[in-house]
Amino acid sequence: MLTKEENEILTWTGPDTPMGELFRRFWIPALLADELPGPDCAPLRLTLLGEDLVAFRDSEGRVGILDAYCAHRRSRLFLGRNEESGLRCIYHGWKYDVAGYCVDMPSEPLDSDFKRKVHIKSYPTREWGGVIWAYMGPPSLMPELPRFEWCRLPEEHRLVSRWIQECNYLQAVEGEIDPTHAPTLHQWFDGAMGKQGAVDPMVGPPTQGGKPMFTAVPKVIVSQESAHGLTSASYVDLGDGSVRWRVNRWLLPFFSLIATQTDPRGGRCFVPVDDEHVMVFQYLFHPERPLTDHEIQALQPNSTQEREYTPALERCAYWLPNGYVVDTWRDRRNLANDYLQDRRLQQTKNVTGIRSQRTQDASVVERQGEGGIADRSLEYLGSSDRSIIVMRQLLLRAVKELQDGIEPANARQPENFAIRAGEVVSPHTELDRVLAEHQQLVVTV
Repeated sequence: MLTKEENEILTWTGPDTPMGELFRRFWIPALLADELPGPDCAPLRLTLLGEDLVAFRDSEGRVGILDAYCAHRRSRLFLGRNEESGLRCIYHGWKYDVAGYCVDMPSEPLDSDFKRKVHIKSYPTREWGGVIWAYMGPPSLMPELPRFEWCRLPEEHRLVSRWIQECNYLQAVEGEIDPTHAPTLHQWFDGAMGKQGAVDPMVGPPTQGGKPMFTAVPKVIVSQESAHGLTSASYVDLGDGSVRWRVNRWLLPFFSLIATQTDPRGGRCFVPVDDEHVMVFQYLFHPERPLTDHEIQALQPNSTQEREYTPALERCAYWLPNGYVVDTWRDRRNLANDYLQDRRLQQTKNVTGIRSQRTQDASVVERQGEGGIADRSLEYLGSSDRSIIVMRQLLLRAVKELQDGIEPANARQPENFAIRAGEVVSPHTELDRVLAEHQQLVVTV
């Protein structure tokens, strides 16, 4: 249980907030690279950490992320003309380059040097792993890009998507690292789950008579701090004298790597849009070969299968509470339509009645209580919530250290992101040893 003050520190991420300052020390996923498909294409609207922004690709292919509003009379630059290495406001023609400098000012006399004094907010960008990243922190502290395995692979080895969810980022993160929800939330009555549709021993065997089982699979959860953030290990007895371990990662500040039985593998990150909305980036990849057509069909948005992994995403212009509109993707099954929950499916095949696994996750973290931010002072946490408790402690400590002048180590060590989640099968006789030394399960790449 957290105090109201601790909850506010953890969940408020806008400008000049303690958590917002921490997040600004890291490179942040902003857009998919192919959403700005070529030079002088149409700009896009986005909001990151409570700041309204506009993104464009100039005539040389460089990406700029700027203040959403022109410095002159605060008109929206999204309506601007993308031309000749700059974004021109349609109101009076003021034009800005990717660094935010005003390079043309036709409303002023030709001999005026006023434009040299005008500069709007801009953030450095990089393209890495099919994603456009932004750095919003102090220029002198700009780190290297995180060395994720999925970013270093050829494009055909990965599938990256993004979508908006209607909750605070922390609720989405907590759902991601919660190690015990899968046996209930993702349960199909034939014992299958996940992106491959195979029976998963971490969830349980097929049920009898097409009915759900609410007896959780026995497991021990081990969660401990690591150089990258948090390592969580859980196990299940396979009944043949062996134990299957699943080792997941949470990487400061909001990235995950999730273990699976087979490749493709992957994870997600949860970028705060504002305090009541989060942008989810999902990265799925095969470390050794290109994804097959069958794998892409199973993983991509808008799959037509009965059991989907990724939400059915639709391109939309999404209105935020402050009146700004962002260009994004949204799950067709969402809060406004009760996730198109099928009560017949819920009674006969699936605990939730929701077909997409990722939509199932969203459904339980959006509106955890009133509004978009959960009141954690009302919680009752159990022993299986250790991962969530440790993660919160890590974030609170990182914020306190930053306030004391200690920069977050993970931002300065991009090699910490070059790790894997994974599964290991070991003899049951070695259970105590693995429990005591589960950090041996760390795999770097």
